[in-house]
Amino acid sequence: MSDPLPAPPTILDTIADPVFVTDIRGAWVYANDACCNLLGCSRDSLLGQQDNALLAKSGLDTLKQLQQQAFTTQTGQEQEIALRNGKDEVRILSVKISVQAEQGQSLLMTHVLRDITRRVEAEQRLQQESRRERLLGAIAKHLLQSIRPENLLECSMEELRRFLEADRVLFYSLRPSRTGVIAEAVADDQYSLKGILLDQTCFDASQLDEYRHGHIQIAEDLDNCDLPDEQRVYLKAVNVQSHIAIPVVQETTLLGLICVHDCSHPRPWRQWEVEALRDVATQVGSAIAQADLYTQVRKLNAELETQVEQRTRQLQQALDFEATLKRITDRVRDSLDESQILQTAVEELTGVLGAKGSNTALYDLEQGTSTIYYEYNESLPPYQGRVAQMEAFPEVYHQLLDGQYFQFCSKEPNPVRGHVAMFACPIRDDRGVLGDLWLINEKDYEFEEQEIRLVQQVANQCAIAIRQARLYQAAQAQVKELERLNHLKDDFLSTVSHELRTPVTSMRVALQLLGVTLNQELNLNDELQKPKVSQNRVARYYQVLREECEREISLINDLLDLQRLDGGNHPITPQRINLQSWLVGIVNGFHERAQSREQVLSIHLPDELPQVVSDQASLERIFVELLNNACKYTPPGSAISVTAVVEQEDQVNITVSNSGVEISPAELPRIFDKFYRVPSSDPWKQGGTGLGLALVQKLLWHIGGHIEVVSKSSKTSFMVTLPTDMTLAL
Repeated sequence: MSDPLPAPPTILDTIADPVFVTDIRGAWVYANDACCNLLGCSRDSLLGQQDNALLAKSGLDTLKQLQQQAFTTQTGQEQEIALRNGKDEVRILSVKISVQAEQGQSLLMTHVLRDITRRVEAEQRLQQESRRERLLGAIAKHLLQSIRPENLLECSMEELRRFLEADRVLFYSLRPSRTGVIAEAVADDQYSLKGILLDQTCFDASQLDEYRHGHIQIAEDLDNCDLPDEQRVYLKAVNVQSHIAIPVVQETTLLGLICVHDCSHPRPWRQWEVEALRDVATQVGSAIAQADLYTQVRKLNAELETQVEQRTRQLQQALDFEATLKRITDRVRDSLDESQILQTAVEELTGVLGAKGSNTALYDLEQGTSTIYYEYNESLPPYQGRVAQMEAFPEVYHQLLDGQYFQFCSKEPNPVRGHVAMFACPIRDDRGVLGDLWLINEKDYEFEEQEIRLVQQVANQCAIAIRQARLYQAAQAQVKELERLNHLKDDFLSTVSHELRTPVTSMRVALQLLGVTLNQELNLNDELQKPKVSQNRVARYYQVLREECEREISLINDLLDLQRLDGGNHPITPQRINLQSWLVGIVNGFHERAQSREQVLSIHLPDELPQVVSDQASLERIFVELLNNACKYTPPGSAISVTAVVEQEDQVNITVSNSGVEISPAELPRIFDKFYRVPSSDPWKQGGTGLGLALVQKLLWHIGGHIEVVSKSSKTSFMVTLPTDMTLAL
């Protein structure tokens, strides 16, 4: 007689992942709602089933071997399967089987399903994209290595045949100068069509026009497709079973067709294969056009030699300009010194343009002045520090303030500079004009467009530098002010904490004496042992006073501890700790509290945990605070667990988790801030100061550890990483 079916585990019904349980014979004894929804059937139709049409249709009958292996080894097993859900959709699932023995019952196997279809599809798409990129890269490499159309087409067809694993890939040229199969890659067991010219009846005018507009001809099965009779007869004659033809078009000219033949069987052509063929056709078209252009260039080379030399000089100049701009840009990125950046700009411009000199001025729009702060010249008299009133030169500064550049040569010689050509460019950003940049050269020199563009780009970089420097200065002033305010706040908290500690300590002593007196006169201890609703008023009032006094003392101690940690005055005493027994002792101290709140508290440690060298007082404060939080924020009926693992020789990872509560992603970054409490997360309404986690983080930092928090799926976990020897970690 078989064992009775166990009652459905109600907690599994809340799990989002599909879960079902079978006995050792493979009979289903439980399935949660998610599993039923996945398979599209009721729980009653699944329970007790071993082999039925539903399981075979869905694909779950493939798990028999994995179940047998899990039962034989008594260890968990994991496998990926393809499953057809209730909507008749094929999904890829990860199945994890664990074996467990219920007291007084036979072994059960729990199956947890996780949908990984999107991941698998993404991996397939990545693999397809990778193969496609490798194909295009290989063809591009061939195109770079050879400019001759015959060579690049042969290499491209071979790369394409290997990529598609096809029997034959050929390029059929439709150019008037050369028609027919001019390039081909063919498998060893197939014969070549190279040099063969198709009957023109295979390409009527309408079909060629369709190819010219990008039409792709696809015949997955030659016996069942819509092809012209002449073309089908020809393809049959060369033993083709499946065929695809991609046009190679350059602008509006049809250069030819890339044809792929599968001679062994019909073949469905997938979309990503067609897209890859399109890309190859585009590359081949561009390569042929480039080859034609190269031929023309060779013919015209003699006539264009002078132009090429001129272009080379222009390119060299462009490279010099680009290098100059890069050097200035690097200075802007690496430095916030306004004077250094602007001085570099005028020096670099003067050198690369071969100018006689240059300078840059900054504006004071309130005063209406322009002051030359930086200049560079070798032969001209210095102008640095010169202040010009803008109203005195309206024809110059009106244009500059409007963001316009200009160049000119003065009619009358300057008393100092003589006859010179000058170019002026405003230094501006989206907020307005900050200054100007001037270049000075010989009187008959005309600044070219490329030079003007360089000066404009340099002026833009100068504007960025000036704005960044000013923003940095403002930010530094704000930082100093914030630091000052933060110090004031910390000093205030420290002072208040110290001032409050003495009266609160006196209150605690007074309360203790009051408790002794009340116990002698009114049997206070007996009253406090009663439930709160049965206590007399004196006992209740006394209990409130004591709890609030302890709470204030805890707050003051936390503030003082944080102050000492921030100031580096917290005492640290490294000692060797047996982590195995120490953790068990800490957790055991919370069992009574967890039971009173209907919480399940458990600890899971490996057989051997290494001893650690750390500050025991700090460790105790850390884990007591984490367990206090877990008890405080865990609702009745939920679980609290403490686990430890050793992933590295010099580190121990300890995790304190509680279920039934989840911290929103918006709150997670702030939970270690001082005085911050997650809103409406305390089911016991115990209150708190928001200093506990801030203190935990500070203590861990002082002993060389760190803490992380993860909260999802109605579970929150605090993961503490401790060094095995804090003296080496600090």
